[in-house]
Amino acid sequence: MTSSNPLLDFTDLPRFDEVRPEHVAPAVDELLAQADQALATVTAAGFPSRWADIAKVLETATERLGRAWGVVSHLNGVADTPELRAAYNAVLPKVTDFWTRLGSDERLFAKYKAIDPATLTAEQRQAHKNAIRNFVLGGAELAGQAKERFAAIQERQAELSQKFSENALDATDAFAYYARADELDGVPPDVVQAARAAAEAEGREGFKLTLKMPSYLPVMQFAHSGALRERMYRAYVTRASDQGDPKFDNTALMREILALRREEARLLGYANFGEVSVVPKMADSPQQVVTFLRDLARRARPYAEKDVADMRAFAAARLGIADPQAWDWSYIGEKLKEERYAFSEQEVKQYFTAPKVLAGLFKIVETLFEVGIRRDSAPAWNPTVEFYRIERSHPERAGERDGRLVGQFYLDAAARTGKRGGAWMDDVRARWLRPDTGALQTPVAHLVCNFAEGVDGKPPLLMHDDVITLFHEFGHGLHHMLTHVDELDVSGISGVEWDAVELPSQFMENFCWEWSVLRHMTAHVDTGAPLPRELFDKMLAAKNFQSGLATLRQIEFGLFDMLLHTQHDPAQDFMPLLQQVRAEVAVLQPPPFSRTAHTFSHIFSGGYAAGYYSYKWAEVLSADAYAAFEETMGSDGLPSRETGRKYRQAILEAGGSRPAIESFKAFRGREPTLDALLRHQGMA
Repeated sequence: MTSSNPLLDFTDLPRFDEVRPEHVAPAVDELLAQADQALATVTAAGFPSRWADIAKVLETATERLGRAWGVVSHLNGVADTPELRAAYNAVLPKVTDFWTRLGSDERLFAKYKAIDPATLTAEQRQAHKNAIRNFVLGGAELAGQAKERFAAIQERQAELSQKFSENALDATDAFAYYARADELDGVPPDVVQAARAAAEAEGREGFKLTLKMPSYLPVMQFAHSGALRERMYRAYVTRASDQGDPKFDNTALMREILALRREEARLLGYANFGEVSVVPKMADSPQQVVTFLRDLARRARPYAEKDVADMRAFAAARLGIADPQAWDWSYIGEKLKEERYAFSEQEVKQYFTAPKVLAGLFKIVETLFEVGIRRDSAPAWNPTVEFYRIERSHPERAGERDGRLVGQFYLDAAARTGKRGGAWMDDVRARWLRPDTGALQTPVAHLVCNFAEGVDGKPPLLMHDDVITLFHEFGHGLHHMLTHVDELDVSGISGVEWDAVELPSQFMENFCWEWSVLRHMTAHVDTGAPLPRELFDKMLAAKNFQSGLATLRQIEFGLFDMLLHTQHDPAQDFMPLLQQVRAEVAVLQPPPFSRTAHTFSHIFSGGYAAGYYSYKWAEVLSADAYAAFEETMGSDGLPSRETGRKYRQAILEAGGSRPAIESFKAFRGREPTLDALLRHQGMA
């Protein structure tokens, strides 16, 4: 029998299309009550300290709570309404309180400590080791007032992070500029058409421009009007700050979040939050991270300085821009790239229609990882969402599916109002040999992007950067879905060190630069012709165009994040630290009004606090892993199926069941090195 409340129905996939704001509180209350009862049962004096017994009672209850709350959180991110937001915020404190209590329960901690690791499988031993560590980080060793304060900090942080995210979304959605036709000179036709359609839909004159990426970025790259670029730039870099609408200002929230993180760290016996952050990661210390970032900055800087010198000379000689401003650089860079490599992003985009790109992505995944992908059906939150299933291929007969379900995923690709920006992978449920039924639960993922929609009945056109983003998120999805681990807490991406979790995602990006892969995923939107080899060669030549600048930009974010959580006094303004980091790292200084930190969602509402360096850290791993494919590439230019199998088994299937460095060494036979990354980025 299925429940009348869709959030309480766990028989199959979530009933996304039926979830209403009024379902949230009753479902969460019921699931919290069940989880509390399960916690009371397993922590009772007579309950055995055995892994399977605890899992059967407690983990089944908490997994259901996690799945239902995951549905609500997901809808809050992709289909935000005032009613849903209110329902989400109303129960957020209760949910946070439960997870905080669970993670710091000394009775449960004692049960786990009493489990004999010798009685566990290798997967369970890793999960048990992680659990003991997480109890300590969750405050289980605290007592009295310290424990109460720790719980209050967790609840307040959850509230502040949610408000930060809301302000960033609302400030982005609140801006619109209705441009005149003459202001859009140079902007790609499909972007102009979409802007016109958006204005018409509101009964307005002109062309509606927004701060959503499919609208903002093409204006910054292509609009000949410096005044328009300045208007858009100012709006974009002052979002959710003291420079914009006061009701969206994130400044006070950020300062309080930083103060709470430092207080949390000190309660746990650490000097700062950076030290807490690296405990479950590959990096040994914040200082190791800072040294790594500064070393990479030193290597990248000469390339970045040359990038800027080239742009300045070009701007003066060819564009009549003698003194480039912050809003000019994207435009200058695009024009220089067009002249130097004789192609434009706009020209390339005509070949990357979304359906063709997706087919090409599926083809490489099917070939390399010996699976089949096909359309499936499931209730969704928006008519544009697609749903797919992944099945095992027959081990002896290449290309033939043997029908065994591996995993499923939702693909939500289009940008729209009420959907937060960016791209991400999240889990709906994880692979798990369920202790309550003995059945194997298959994993399900969300893959979310923010691409422009198609216009005039044509399919959506993707920038090459969009293609890379899609491959990136799919890499995360594969890590989640192709796991062979049956233990919930170390299945897929669960239990993988945060600074290694980007390895499979960044690894997949490399295929977007292989001709043998790319030619199968292009078809001109009007003629259907594939991408010409000559155009691809120009793209390849331009691949590392401004890679020095791009590297320094990532290092700036990573260094600011780590210093913010180690050396900064939260009572002080954080803007001077950002300026100090920029003075050290950046070769292009933004204007004083720039407030990019105020929408730095990764570290203030996205789990990357004192961990943004992970992108660069994992890029070293992913570049080195991809080098194994380059070394075994076939004469047809296609990656080796044997290398694909080895990678799948060593990295993807192993999930979090062992330390990431062990998985890496199982694949490469050695420790990672920087060489491949520097070579891939033209900085060797």
